Amino acid sequence: MAEMNQMKTRNKSWVLVTGASSGFGEEFAWQYAERGHPLVLVARRLDRLQTLAEKIRQQHGIEVVVEQVDLADISAVIQLHERLRQRSIAIDILINNAGHGLQGPFLDGQLDAALAMVQLDIASLTAVTHVFAQDMRTRGRGKILLVASLLAYQGVQNFAVYSAAKAYVLRLGEALHRELKRDGITVTALCPGMSDTGFATAAQQKITPALKLLMMQPASVVRAGIRALHAGRMSVVPGLANKAMAIFTWATPRWLHQAMFSRAMNS
Repeated sequence: MAEMNQMKTRNKSWVLVTGASSGFGEEFAWQYAERGHPLVLVARRLDRLQTLAEKIRQQHGIEVVVEQVDLADISAVIQLHERLRQRSIAIDILINNAGHGLQGPFLDGQLDAALAMVQLDIASLTAVTHVFAQDMRTRGRGKILLVASLLAYQGVQNFAVYSAAKAYVLRLGEALHRELKRDGITVTALCPGMSDTGFATAAQQKITPALKLLMMQPASVVRAGIRALHAGRMSVVPGLANKAMAIFTWATPRWLHQAMFSRAMNS
């Protein structure tokens, strides 16, 4: 039976999910597994990846490859690409989800922590996108989802480096959407607002009353991202309240919406 399941998945598109051991990454893995896609799950925490992979195999009977990689190391990204190439695994859908953030005054935080976030959220995401998009261009098809943030639309007090990093992700996605379209590659930026992923705890983020009202479940965010990617959209902000906040940002001067966001995020 397992052999039949493997045979069944060999003709399907491989999906690579970075940051797959928790949060959005884990949810992307489950939702693509439900669609019957074989998966490559990438993260640093091997034990969590192996547990997730085994649950997915048992429930959906699909092929799951686990890769323990520190994506902050660019050479490790190159080595990951080479290992998959040697196994003849061609990635058709790339979910570039790995990233982390920190809340707090810029000068009160450690410089090393800020630079580590820039390395993962910007440099590593760029490297992963570049190496796998090269293969997609050669084959003339592919899909790439870049996970940005609602904070990509404005600089927010006490989230200076994080919001700036996510602005890079959004602008990269918008540019590549047009640039790679002629090569048969769809690029979509997903801009979630506050979500119940455990990210806030890791980022030492204060959950304000306003943020509690806006909190979304990961499953809804991921569904919106997958739907937008497969519809060929440039970007998507999931959730009506978050969409309203994005429109508010576009429609008001910077001094006003930055003040409003700073109050919502910090008090």
